[in-house]
Amino acid sequence: MMTRTKTLITAAAFAAIATSAFSQVPWEFNPGMAYMYSGPGKMSAMAMASTPKNHDAMTKKATKVPANTMFFMDNGQLYSVSGTLDPTGNFYRP
Repeated sequence: MMTRTKTLITAAAFAAIATSAFSQVPWEFNPGMAYMYSGPGKMSAMAMASTPKNHDAMTKKATKVPANTMFFMDNGQLYSVSGTLDPTGNFYRP
């Protein structure tokens, strides 16, 4: 559950910031902050408790997001896929 949640949080943050295929705005995650995706158009950010117990609970089932992971919305659903886009915005797997 935490893995899916972390992936969704990451994806939602990306979807909220990116406005074109190659956004000019850098995508930043700040230490100590959690980003929560709770459905189409619903995103929030909140400071996390900095205790070791909270850190352990958050990372227990979390996984790192692999390089070249793309996030996108389709029909109100959030998706992720491994791959990249060429300069024209077409998807491919290297």
